Amino acid sequence: MKRTFNLAIREWEWVDENPVSRVSKKRLNNQVDRWLSTEEEKRLLEASPGWLSDIIVFALNTGIRQDEILDLRGPYVDLARKTVTVMLSKNGERRTIPLNEVAFKVLKAKSKVRFLKSDHVFTSRIGTRLEKRNLARAFYKAMNKAGVENFRFHDLRHTFATRLVQAGVELYTVAKLLGHKDVRTTQRYAHHTTESLRGVVNVLV
Repeated sequence: MKRTFNLAIREWEWVDENPVSRVSKKRLNNQVDRWLSTEEEKRLLEASPGWLSDIIVFALNTGIRQDEILDLRGPYVDLARKTVTVMLSKNGERRTIPLNEVAFKVLKAKSKVRFLKSDHVFTSRIGTRLEKRNLARAFYKAMNKAGVENFRFHDLRHTFATRLVQAGVELYTVAKLLGHKDVRTTQRYAHHTTESLRGVVNVLV
């Protein structure tokens, strides 16, 4: 309503003032509290074809965004240093991410397969860049088969951050891994369970 009256004032000149300009708007809480449990992860991987399982495992162990995974190319992978480089992240900057053993094994296996059509790491069956819509279709099909509900591909990134925080990794470090400039953004991705907080209160005993 406020926007409609502003439009009537500025564009149409139908009225002179906005009668609801002093009414405060209710703040929208769009924080997502969803991450994958270890049991859900097991079921999802079992329900996924091999190529999709590799992507899910890689996302869970790097926190890399979907588009960054699809754009990842061979030259950006350094197996000797166990790192991958995201050349252009969402905030417009390049960042280098260290690989744990799980993510490293995925990329090492991928490095043994080469295609002439593309140097992308995660490809289609014929070696071309994997299309986002095809990934989404396969992902939700696997989710339905696994009985995992109310979960998005982006929540794999939430899961990565949440597991790090629950393991005691400081928020600033998690923010660097995710490529966030502001730690407050990271707070929306990382959550604690009651059990992960139990060890903290036990220091008082």
